[in-house]
Amino acid sequence: MSGKTKIVVLRMKEILYASVFAILGILVIVLLALLLLSGKKNGESPETVASSCVYTPGIYTTELVLGGQTVELEVVVSATEITSIRLVNPNEAVTTMYPLLQPTLMDLGEQIYLTQSLEEVQYDSESKYTSFVLLEAIRSAVDRAKKVNDAAAD
Repeated sequence: MSGKTKIVVLRMKEILYASVFAILGILVIVLLALLLLSGKKNGESPETVASSCVYTPGIYTTELVLGGQTVELEVVVSATEITSIRLVNPNEAVTTMYPLLQPTLMDLGEQIYLTQSLEEVQYDSESKYTSFVLLEAIRSAVDRAKKVNDAAAD
């Protein structure tokens, strides 16, 4: 080794660039770590998430026969909840003959969305029979969503 002292001259620009890149590198590493750790969602494994599913997501339809006319009732479910209940293309004759059909379905749907249960639904005495028919159709579609999920679990 020689006894000569070496002098290194650094320009301010070089120091600034090096520090910016070092900070960006640390930031990227921290973000990647957070992304990988948050992907586990409180320690839930994919098996636990799959077992918490109540329904097989999809659209389930049931046909109602009202006075010789058929009406399709559509129930849309996600993995954990009922998201939509509606009549598909109701015939004008059906809506004329059964004027309580659509308002009753909207009322039942709001209650079902809130409680996610068909057991706690309340309805007016004026629309008792309409509500009963609609609830049975909804129950039929929801049961098919559950049965498909139960079969997939086996």
